[in-house]
Amino acid sequence: MEIVNIEARTFEAMLSAFRTFADRLDTLCRLYGDMEEKKWLDNQEVCLLLKVSPRTLQILRDNGTLSYTQICHKTYYKPGDVESIIRIVEERRKRAESMGRSI
Repeated sequence: MEIVNIEARTFEAMLSAFRTFADRLDTLCRLYGDMEEKKWLDNQEVCLLLKVSPRTLQILRDNGTLSYTQICHKTYYKPGDVESIIRIVEERRKRAESMGRSI
């Protein structure tokens, strides 16, 4: 077993950095802690539910129609948010089909 001595000032700096890290981790857990309590949907699941392409899903995010959360470059959606826009997407689909287009 090796014993390592460090100055008190260095120890306090390390302890402070650890406390900052722990506080940040607590904040993230409070913000995103419900990720496992509720089933969040990813891009593929939402595309299948709404019957839209990934590009259309991107447009729904960009124009604010569908809210989302992004964690580590992966996008998640609350099921309630997806359910609330199903009617909107269906209306847009009917309108596009009447003009000979698709969404």
